[in-house]
Amino acid sequence: MKFFVDTADVPAIAELAELGMVDGVTTNPSLILKSGRDILEVTREICALVPGPVSAEVVATEAPAMIAEGRRLAAIAPNIAVKVPLTWDGLRACKVLTGEGHMVNVTLCFSANQALVAAKAGATFISPFVGRLDDINLDGLDLIADIRTIYDNYDFQTQILAASIRSVNHVSQCARIGADVVTAPPSVIKALASHPLTDKGLDQFLKDWAKTGQKIL
Repeated sequence: MKFFVDTADVPAIAELAELGMVDGVTTNPSLILKSGRDILEVTREICALVPGPVSAEVVATEAPAMIAEGRRLAAIAPNIAVKVPLTWDGLRACKVLTGEGHMVNVTLCFSANQALVAAKAGATFISPFVGRLDDINLDGLDLIADIRTIYDNYDFQTQILAASIRSVNHVSQCARIGADVVTAPPSVIKALASHPLTDKGLDQFLKDWAKTGQKIL
């Protein structure tokens, strides 16, 4: 499974990239706001740092303007995936932009039917929001499983990019279901390496080693 980092924080991306933990990056207007930086500048910097897809989101709501913004974002770097919302206008923009050879990430997906029409429109990625469904007492992981079944039934090439990931359990469960990608904040990705028994075992090993009085270097 691919790991995308859901942030516009360049130092955080660089830290994870150094360990080979970054296959791509997703951004959105809220993350750009949090970064406090110009969208074109920070996106260009991220694209230079990460060879994989970097999602940059349009802010227009009507197809012609989405397409124009998408073209402008795609011109930043070859690895840009233009991010459009899962609306009818977003699907129209997706069809045009993918037809021009651009990667497109269709976001804000909350149903299997939405994922189906996004695949029909040629989406490179579909972004179902796991955590936001959980917030309204629906199981976001059920949606991932439904999309996986539908896409496999008809050999759609659209990749399932599980988004709104809130915990390490979300990551492992998405992996078991067969999501192609998860995008998560840096804190969640770093937490994948943590376990209390690892900490406990390491502490005991270090105490025992100290009692030997030995040194390796």
